[in-house]
Amino acid sequence: MSLFDIVSAETELKQLENETIKEEFWQKSPNETGKILAQIKQIKNKIEKYRKIEQEITNLEDLTELANMENDEEVAKEILKTTVNLEQEIEKLELETLLCGKYDKNNAILTLHPGAGGTESQDWAEMLYRMYTRWAAKKGYEIKELDYLEGDEAGIKSVTFEIVGENAYGYMKSEMGVHRLVRISPFDAGGRRHTSFASLEVLPEITDDIQIEINQDDLRVDTYRASGAGGQHINKTSSAVRITHIPTNIVVACQSERSQIQNRETAMRMLKSKLLNLKEQEQKDTIDELKGEQKDIAWGSQIRSYVFCPYTLVKDHRTNYEIGNVESVMDGNIDGFIESYLKFDLK
Repeated sequence: MSLFDIVSAETELKQLENETIKEEFWQKSPNETGKILAQIKQIKNKIEKYRKIEQEITNLEDLTELANMENDEEVAKEILKTTVNLEQEIEKLELETLLCGKYDKNNAILTLHPGAGGTESQDWAEMLYRMYTRWAAKKGYEIKELDYLEGDEAGIKSVTFEIVGENAYGYMKSEMGVHRLVRISPFDAGGRRHTSFASLEVLPEITDDIQIEINQDDLRVDTYRASGAGGQHINKTSSAVRITHIPTNIVVACQSERSQIQNRETAMRMLKSKLLNLKEQEQKDTIDELKGEQKDIAWGSQIRSYVFCPYTLVKDHRTNYEIGNVESVMDGNIDGFIESYLKFDLK
């Protein structure tokens, strides 16, 4: 839904609501009815936001007219404040309208892997983990740590976590790729400059209405004791689950839940997401091969660089969006990068 097709949205909403009052609607499977009800909620939410902005614009026009008549300085200050807030609301709604992909509304499953370099890269992966969880918390999303493997001296060897909330995948898909860090190493007694890499994998959580066939004979399931950050045991029993899909060698693991059954269910959802992604990537590669397309080498390396020294700069190499306040970015303020990518991806 673009920012200005409110009529189409209201028409679609009316059609969906009419479906729900039909007797046969409630004879459908819970997955089918749930999907439609969720769609109704999503459209209603967007319409309400649009109407709210529309009303605020009308109020602002009335306020401006009053200020002109009375030449009131306090009213003028209120107009300025309202205008700034309104611009922010419009920008937020515009950003949401860019999320029109098939799975954009889904929860996101993220996995961070440090590159070569041992402690340096493992520390960098943990810094990125903090950045993304800070971003998610500011957005009001729920964060679920699914699997955590602590680094040898510092940082993490890998972490898989889920960001739960509407459009989480739509936003986070822009972050998938290799992230590069340049800094004076806190682990180098000589105070030398180091370059570290970490990769982020982002997948949509696959809902029950999306069917992915998995042969149970193709799975190897291992259980082990769960442990969290700092080596603290979440559970003294072997509740953590690792599933290997033998034909593709895809491995997923989950240790966030207290029971083995719950961890297995979560791990299976993760596996479905990875298999769906693999299937869609194979289809894309086939289409590219038929078209004779060549992949841009520039997209195959790092997507973004974070420079702490000799100057401070964070730059996205896909969109050329950059900002000098590295500390703000590492504190989770990455909306500028996400928005610039979503707009760039439409070109």
